[in-house]
Amino acid sequence: MANKLVIVESPAKAKTIGKFLGRGYKVEASQGHVRDLPKSQLGVSPEDDFEPKYITIRGRGEILARIRKEAKNASKIFLATDPDREGEAISWHLANVLGIDEKSLCRIEFNEVTSTAVKAAVKKPRAIDMDLVDAQQARRVLDRLVGYQISPLLWRKIKKGLSAGRVQSVAVRMICDREAEIEAFIPDEYWTLDASFRFDKATIRAHYVGEGDEKRALETQADAMKVVEACEGAAFHIAQLRKGERRKYPAAPFTTSNLQQEASRKLNFTTQKTMQIAQQLYEGVDLKGEGSQGLVTYIRTDSVRTADEALAALRGHILETYGEDYLPQEPNQYKTRSSAQDAHEAIRPTSVARTPESIKADLTRDQFKLYKLIYDRFIASQMTPAVYDTLAVDIDASTGPRFHSNAQKLRFPGFTVVYEEGQDDTEEEVNARTLPELAEGQPAGYADPDPQQHFTQPPPRYTEASLVRALEEKGIGRPSTYSPTISTIINRGYVARESKRLIPTELGTIVDDVMRENFPQIVDIAFTADMENELDQVEAGEREWHSVIREFYGPFEETLEKADKNIEKIDIADQVSDVPCDKCGAMMVYKISRYGRFLACPNFPECRNTMPLLKQIGVACPKCGGQLLERVSKKGRKFYGCEHYPDCDFVSWDLPVSERCPVCGSPMVFKRGAKGARFHVCTNETCRHRVELEGEADE
Repeated sequence: MANKLVIVESPAKAKTIGKFLGRGYKVEASQGHVRDLPKSQLGVSPEDDFEPKYITIRGRGEILARIRKEAKNASKIFLATDPDREGEAISWHLANVLGIDEKSLCRIEFNEVTSTAVKAAVKKPRAIDMDLVDAQQARRVLDRLVGYQISPLLWRKIKKGLSAGRVQSVAVRMICDREAEIEAFIPDEYWTLDASFRFDKATIRAHYVGEGDEKRALETQADAMKVVEACEGAAFHIAQLRKGERRKYPAAPFTTSNLQQEASRKLNFTTQKTMQIAQQLYEGVDLKGEGSQGLVTYIRTDSVRTADEALAALRGHILETYGEDYLPQEPNQYKTRSSAQDAHEAIRPTSVARTPESIKADLTRDQFKLYKLIYDRFIASQMTPAVYDTLAVDIDASTGPRFHSNAQKLRFPGFTVVYEEGQDDTEEEVNARTLPELAEGQPAGYADPDPQQHFTQPPPRYTEASLVRALEEKGIGRPSTYSPTISTIINRGYVARESKRLIPTELGTIVDDVMRENFPQIVDIAFTADMENELDQVEAGEREWHSVIREFYGPFEETLEKADKNIEKIDIADQVSDVPCDKCGAMMVYKISRYGRFLACPNFPECRNTMPLLKQIGVACPKCGGQLLERVSKKGRKFYGCEHYPDCDFVSWDLPVSERCPVCGSPMVFKRGAKGARFHVCTNETCRHRVELEGEADE
């Protein structure tokens, strides 16, 4: 009997699902989209009600030929792409290519790549959801109309290689707005006054807050010194003492944006790296004794919901592992944002029995870190709150000044035995002092007054984490767009990342100014958020996608024509580097191409010399400990050498990795094998131990 054919997106997922379904099934990977709009032209016809023109993506011909061949011999075809708009659209394109009726029961979906979920999905096929497909088509057509009609204008008026987009242009605007706030910020002076107060069995630090019940700020040094003088020789006593209890509740399980923010804070991962590793965990990792297993649920979600079955398993795990005191009587409830699509569960481990430590040996270092983050957050989300005893003390001087101190002591750790949410640097740390035994009216000894000058600070520049949070709060983009948006604006040279902070470049500021003046609607935050809501309405079947495009395009077309006439040519001087041209001696300048930044000779076209920017790969040189750099040979071949060359002559054609050989301790390198295999290999010729890898390589 002919096999049933299951088509997924990635080879890693195909491998995992193939093991679950076993005999009678053939699993093939489309490797993402097989059809798209052409790169060489607009690909959308405004005259024909914005009908898109789809073509087979270059390089997908062989993949499609293989899938067609398998489809001819299959008794049934299941389209099992990701459970979101993009995945639905890929299934629709595959159905068109293979001649499958989109209304037939050909589509299956699962929120986690586990044997139970996959086998259950195969038993419940459905028709392709055309509302989801139309929402994706509307987004794709909108982005193409904006990008392919504004970008050429920027090329002509500013420089080649620039781009604009609905979401990326708004992100650049937000970063430029923040920079303008910082530049316009005028700091205000203020002072604080702390002092030590001694009691029979304790000494505490307290800060000046005013006179009696009246709050008062110290604006100048004279204000501070006046209080210091008033305290000299004064008698102090405890005027008020307030004991209480504070409960700290756990955070909800991860959504996509939460995960990106927390991985940035705790693991120092970029959004792009976070999503790459999360994808590997979702698609499947080879575990000893289990084979390939999906470790986490679907990673593109804005919901904090947890399936009842998973919730029951989690509560059982908490009771068994931590005891009754750590399990709330009723499950903790979390509210999903009103703007969320809520199509999927929160990101969670597929099995709470699969602890991070139990599978650590089968994961790469980064996979383990991210899996542990997801696992611990999920466990903590259904635990009891942490309980603190609190103490607030007001200490009065006989001459009037009042000082205040807060202290707290952990009484019961609750969920904090597992996990605590990270903090941005704008948030205050928890005061974890122990509580002294004090009483109202108790006299206090005064010592060590410490007046300090301060200045108000401007708002901090965005990090990737705080930008994702801001985009989500303003309704800009959706879970699948945050990471590519940030990568795009950095790769285009509009924004630079310095010490985790996102700073607009001169080019980014100029492009933002042009966009604000000539395309105010495109970079308007409220308009972009409203457009996202309209796409959600298309997905819900409440709007027809062509009408959304029509309403947008009329005013946009008029704006485009005016901009072409009004924008004057802008000349941007190239940034000069400190690298001399090895052909003519001129100092090289930075240029940007579709592949990123590079160095070029300013004497073009007389001298056409170019050089790649040297890129650190984050691995120490095994000879001298310096940083290894990615370099390119004269024949264009990539290799890796030490930053201290020629003093250090280490060189490798293969990508060195930070992991050492578990057998002999020698350095290891990354290699690719047949049929897409990836592994780390020991460089010791007498050892040559290899460690097979799953998922994307970190290159």
